[in-house]
Amino acid sequence: MSAPLRTGLVGLGVISRFYLEALRTAPGLDLVAVCDRDPRVLAAHPVGARGYTDHVRMLDETGLDALVVTAPNDAHAPVCADALRRGVAVCVEKPLALDAAQGEALAGLARDRDTVLFTAFHRRYNSALARLRRDLAGRRVEELTVRYLERIEEHAGTDTWYLDPARCGGGCVADNGPNAFDLVEWLLGPAEAESAHVTRDAAGTDRRAEVVLRAAGARARVLLDWSHPGERKDVEARTADGAVLTADMLEGHPGFKDSLWHEYVGVLAEFERRVRGGVVEDPGGPSALRLVGDAYRLAEAAEPTREEAR
Repeated sequence: MSAPLRTGLVGLGVISRFYLEALRTAPGLDLVAVCDRDPRVLAAHPVGARGYTDHVRMLDETGLDALVVTAPNDAHAPVCADALRRGVAVCVEKPLALDAAQGEALAGLARDRDTVLFTAFHRRYNSALARLRRDLAGRRVEELTVRYLERIEEHAGTDTWYLDPARCGGGCVADNGPNAFDLVEWLLGPAEAESAHVTRDAAGTDRRAEVVLRAAGARARVLLDWSHPGERKDVEARTADGAVLTADMLEGHPGFKDSLWHEYVGVLAEFERRVRGGVVEDPGGPSALRLVGDAYRLAEAAEPTREEAR
């Protein structure tokens, strides 16, 4: 049996707990170091790994094979680049970067260094969505609807950077959009954006959006909402034979964010498979960023951005 991969993690915010638990149960990944810029946050996470406040120092001192990046969105590109330049395989929480140019630069760096760069689209590993994908095999989809509705303040917790457009990349389109757009491409194949409408609040954060994509001849509606009371995340597919197939991402997981526990186990299993198999290419991350950028451009061209009072 191959030795466990020496693994580090950068960013101990609200999503990190799902990665930490998945790492705890992953026999092929050995968490040896963690990093967060806030010493107080670092001290509150006694995970049995060496702690750092500087990710470069961590990379230089710990001899990592792999790195998991769960830092704020604006830190993804520099942290990933620092790891790739050292030949350390990277699993980065979506989005891969703040924009398509950064994403393509990272993908090029990974190819140049022959080092794995993997974007964690955790919904690919959702049990209900996996069933839907199997049920859609061999069927022609005419219309797909992806709903990603939540109140962001309930999900962000102390990670207030979600509501800073400069650090997040915009808002619901930049942060939830990549998961939703990736699901369209995962279910249907390569997609192109046709139209988009975005609603922003007074701070410039997009709170609601409707984006229409076209993939494999099907119309795909992506509905995003960061002001929704409660949480709804589901997919509905209408097929040419008259069937309506659905998947509720929260099915069987009634607790807050409970579905994420099994999804991140799947993320890390796929990451390890890619590292051990030398699977460098991962077009999903750059493709999602391209669709995010196209959605913003289409929304701007369609009409003046509407403001939402808060």
